[in-house]
Amino acid sequence: MDKFQAMLAFTRVVEVGTFTKASELLDIPKPTVTRLIQTLEKELDTKLLNRTTRRVTLTTDGAAYYDRAVRLLSDLRELEGVMTKAKSNPRGRLKVNVPAPIGLAIIIPALPEFAARYPDIQIDFGVSDRPVDLFLENVDCVVRTGHIADQSLVARRLGDVRQVLCATPEYWNKHGRPTHPEDLNDGHVVIRMISSRTNRPFPLVVSKDGERVEVDGQRDYTANDATATLALGLTGLGVIHALTFQAATHLNSGALVEAFDGWRADPIPVYIVYPPNRHLSSKVRVFVDWLAELFARHERDEKKTMQGQK
Repeated sequence: MDKFQAMLAFTRVVEVGTFTKASELLDIPKPTVTRLIQTLEKELDTKLLNRTTRRVTLTTDGAAYYDRAVRLLSDLRELEGVMTKAKSNPRGRLKVNVPAPIGLAIIIPALPEFAARYPDIQIDFGVSDRPVDLFLENVDCVVRTGHIADQSLVARRLGDVRQVLCATPEYWNKHGRPTHPEDLNDGHVVIRMISSRTNRPFPLVVSKDGERVEVDGQRDYTANDATATLALGLTGLGVIHALTFQAATHLNSGALVEAFDGWRADPIPVYIVYPPNRHLSSKVRVFVDWLAELFARHERDEKKTMQGQK
């Protein structure tokens, strides 16, 4: 038995006085209304209604049950109203963790747009690449790049970030501009990104027209942060594999010059990760959707910028 439907049928019969009118208001057949109330009486093991050919009246137990049922149905309607309002006007505090380069260059600069759209959501930002336990640390969602190892979490792909091999004009003037990635393995200083988790350099593999080349080069300088790597490259100390969204301004100004055209590393996927929940809270849902929209726009803009370099 549908307890909610039975309770609703019972209160309607009491309020309008007949099974016929109640069935019309509920838009269900009269026999269904009769069956629902009979089943309710059987389950409660008491008679709720006195029935005659002309009218329906409450028994003593029926009157007590009616008072409680009306209150319960009213509370339920109020709860549904609150939830509906929350969906159209999400509110609350959202705890998010993002990698520093993506957070500082892409997400945080666009945040006024999110705040204007959802003024009742407050965000606590954590900026790091370290593993985050969403449950123990009470974090709503994290943005991460690369492979997501924890299969117990939901990972929605937002897009990709890309990298470009580049250096300052002064560096190229001193060491010569390469014509092929293998040239960087011979006498060039390649400033490498080191994983803060493994303390080992990230592989630097580029490809073009089906040919793949791993770049190593002389490593006099390393950094465990993409922003620091970019800063080292801007000093003219060596060649860097910079994130394109960080390097774009410097490529446009001529402060950095791409090593060669067409050679690219595989795109790095970006995910928004959150705990599995069949009823995802509205504040998380709108933030996830906004991030997907933001990254789609960012990829379009970045593509135009990089095409302008050629």
